[in-house]
Amino acid sequence: MANPPTHVTRRDAVDAARAARTLSEVRDARLSGQRAGIAPRPVIEESWGRMLRGGLDPDQHVRSGLLSAEEVLRRRENSPLRSVLPVLRQGLLSVADTARHIMVVADEEGRVLWREGSSPVLRKADGLGFTLGADLRENVVGTNGVGTPAVVRRPVQVFGSEHFTASQADWTCAGAPISDPRDGRLLGVVDVSGPLETMHPATLAWVEAVAKLAEARLREEHLAELDRLRAVAAPLLARIGGRALAVDRAGWTAAVTGMPYTGRVALPKGCRAGRRTVPGLGVCAVEPLAGGWLLRIAGERPAPDAARIVLDLSRERRWSIEVSGAAGAWSRELSPRHAELLYLLAVHRSGRGAAALALEMFGDPARTVTVRAEVSRVRRYLGGLLEHRPYRFSERVEIEVIPPRDARDLLPASTAPTVIGARLNTGSSPARRGT
Repeated sequence: MANPPTHVTRRDAVDAARAARTLSEVRDARLSGQRAGIAPRPVIEESWGRMLRGGLDPDQHVRSGLLSAEEVLRRRENSPLRSVLPVLRQGLLSVADTARHIMVVADEEGRVLWREGSSPVLRKADGLGFTLGADLRENVVGTNGVGTPAVVRRPVQVFGSEHFTASQADWTCAGAPISDPRDGRLLGVVDVSGPLETMHPATLAWVEAVAKLAEARLREEHLAELDRLRAVAAPLLARIGGRALAVDRAGWTAAVTGMPYTGRVALPKGCRAGRRTVPGLGVCAVEPLAGGWLLRIAGERPAPDAARIVLDLSRERRWSIEVSGAAGAWSRELSPRHAELLYLLAVHRSGRGAAALALEMFGDPARTVTVRAEVSRVRRYLGGLLEHRPYRFSERVEIEVIPPRDARDLLPASTAPTVIGARLNTGSSPARRGT
């Protein structure tokens, strides 16, 4: 019996030329529907599968429509990544230039907003279409170090013929997503790219570490914003009788009075001044503050009445939960981990204990501490709609899951055994669940 396929590892790719030839053979075999002697890495193979299902031509030199110079400038001004450019440049740019690499920073839509580094490499990138304003989304230009990390929401290195389009076969890149620490929303991707021969096995860890430093800087900025909001709100709260709290635009609490401190509240979608129903708090008088809202709680905390939850997993990288019921209606975008957790609980309406849920999520029943922490974070905005012992949706909740059109696109970043099992269902769509 033939030996089973092995995976290409970074150690296999130390000899760049030899690895490039091997990966070219693997790519040619897989894209022609043949069995390759060496299996591509799972993250690459899954990306190729998405491209083939989307009908992208691997032999076509894809050039995306560029944004105008004015639009690039406008997006730069509005991008939260602008404030962490010094961190990215300090961590990546000087070394990238020496190593004949460039640094690329794209926004959440995959548009290149900044591109700096070695001049010869920048000229080579021009020929590949990696220019300012270019659209590097995976479904536009194929597997690459900007678009693929944005889809799977984790760092990815793409080497040589691991790129889906043949025109990028002499290119290497390593990219890491940068998320907003306030709500987990994708802000963009930072990538280090260069000619094939400049590949180094440590590049991915290096880029990932710098991306984490950028997120840490964003977290520091958020804490400073909360401090400023607290200073504005403190005199107002001191004069208020009853329960009230000051929160920022994302619902993070700066200060409270007359009630226990809570880290974050789930503000209604499109929150504005007036009397509003806030999940977990009830009816509140909402007043604008510089950088946030003042919430004066008008009544008692509402009981968890019957509610309907729609878990929308159909949109690429934009998973969300919508809640409607007697207490009002609201929605929020979900991080990959929370989307995964809520999907598992929707599949198992009877509930799961911490150990069983850890097995479902991580394949390891011992990771109960992580599970409990994640469930606690989710309960901050779902409140009594999510019960424990075991963890489950309340019997008063009607839940519907909207899956992607193709089961193989279900939560592509997830490594949860149950999710992987659902993706292996090769039907046109996983079942739409409603109870």
